[in-house]
Amino acid sequence: MPDIFFFIFNSILFGIGLAMDAFSVSLANGLNEPKMKISRVCLIAGTFGFFQTFMPMTGWICIHTIAQIFDWFRGFIPWIALILLLYIGGKMLIEGIHSKENDEEEKKLGKRGLALQGIATSIDALSVGFTIADYTWYTALSESVIIGAVTFAICAAGLYIGKRFGIRLAGKASVLGGIILILIGAEIFIKGIFF
Repeated sequence: MPDIFFFIFNSILFGIGLAMDAFSVSLANGLNEPKMKISRVCLIAGTFGFFQTFMPMTGWICIHTIAQIFDWFRGFIPWIALILLLYIGGKMLIEGIHSKENDEEEKKLGKRGLALQGIATSIDALSVGFTIADYTWYTALSESVIIGAVTFAICAAGLYIGKRFGIRLAGKASVLGGIILILIGAEIFIKGIFF
């Protein structure tokens, strides 16, 4: 029983660590859409949770099948995250500068943008596949699902916090959200390249 407890505790800690980028992006999304409905909160948090579940399993599968190709690809992860978040954050920043304060529809994040955010914030979770390489398929899946559930909860909290401040910041929220995304992209890139 202590092994199961340690496994779950370790998975939750892993999930918290991996979810921090997605949490920050969720804050930006909440700032950008202060009148977001609960269904949209669930969609956005669920997207981040899905990608945080999917990426570690993809890494695990790569280790057990095509490890050499994955090792080559690992060097591109910071670049991919930087490009995706610069694109999304820059677009949000430009729209925030040029849009009218009450133009709610223009501010909404589309499905494509949401998928790009999910990929960009979870692509580093591919490397989790290396750390769980000795797990069985079922154990690796269990850890990935726990990581995804933790990410969902953290991102939902981030969206609510962002919404609360987004209402107060009104027209400047999109600009702030764009700046946050650009900074997150730069942070992922710097960590991936230099550390």
